[in-house]
Parts: sequence; structure tokens; C-alpha cells
Amino acid sequence: MKRFDFRILIGAILVLGGILMLLDQMGILRGATNLFWAGILAIGAALFLYWFISERSRWWAAIPGFTLAGMAVSSLLPERLGWGGLAVLGGIGVGFWAVYFTDRRYWWAMIPGGVMLTLGVISAMTEAYQIADTGGVLLVGLGITFLLVGFLANMMWAYIPAGVLLVIGFFQGMPFVGPFQYVWIGVLLLAGVILILSALRGRT
Repeated sequence: MKRFDFRILIGAILVLGGILMLLDQMGILRGATNLFWAGILAIGAALFLYWFISERSRWWAAIPGFTLAGMAVSSLLPERLGWGGLAVLGGIGVGFWAVYFTDRRYWWAMIPGGVMLTLGVISAMTEAYQIADTGGVLLVGLGITFLLVGFLANMMWAYIPAGVLLVIGFFQGMPFVGPFQYVWIGVLLLAGVILILSALRGRT
């Protein structure tokens, strides 16, 4: 029995992609190009996530897996919504957080994970809500990231940059527009709860 030649599968996918793009360009099937690329990205994401889930020693596969998943979601979102950057950057951030939750020794993954999620939120604020002043959001996001590093990984040093970043971010200010007017309430509650739980855990 002859082995299956994957060139046939790849060729069929390329032909399908070409047909869908042609139909999209001719106005017969709007959005077909985005749908095609979303499918390709989703397949890639599924492969990496399968490797990650089936063998946790392949922790690295979570990063491209969730990144490709975010890109697939982004390609399906209408550009006018302005959530594409959040989908991509958020996917990268989730990938790093998945690495940490796979093995708690990889505490370092929380830092790029928090940074990418923060940048994703900033992207949504600038694209979807046309908010330009996001410096405070960046500092607060980084502060919360280090706060979680200190609490989840029991790294006491992380509370120092967390406190500095949160204070500076607070005084620099955050845009209070639409749903973001409640952000500071959530930030204060989250920071307070984490610090209280950290102190109580230290007594046990």
C-alpha cells in the first residue's frame, strides 16, 4: 500500500484558498479570504495545542498554539470593532500563562503573559475606544503582573516593583471612558485582596 502523499493535501488546500480568494475578490462570497486564513490558523493552533495537552513536557507548544488561535479569532473579527489586537496579543499572553499553570516552576512566564495581556487591553482601548492616553494602563497592568508573581510564585521581591508601578500608574491616571470608568475600582479591590491573602498565607 502506498503512503499518503501530503503534497496532495497541501495542494488541495492551496487550490481551495485560491478559489475562495477569487470569489471574495469578485464579490460573490464576501469574507471568504478571512475565513480561509482563519481555518488555516485554527488548524495550526489545534496541532500545537494537541501537542501541548498530550505531553505537558512540550510546554513551549502552548505559546504558538494560543498565538495562532488568537490570530484565527482576529481574522474573523470585523476591523471596525478594533478588537483584533486584543485577540492576537491576548492569545500570546494566555499562552505564557498556560506555561506557568502547566509547571509552577516556570514562574517567569507570568511576566510576558501579563505584559502581552496588558498590551492587548491597550490595543483595544486605542482601536475600539480611540483612547490615546494609556500610559497609566500600561503601568497598572505591569503592577498587577508583578503582584501576581509575588502571590502565586511566593516571590517577595515582586511586591516592590508591583507597588511602585501601581502607585505611579495611579497618579499618572487612567482614562475613565465607558466601561473603563470602573477599572480603578476593580484594580484596588484585586490588589487589596491579593495582599491580604498573601499576608494570611505567610502566617500559616
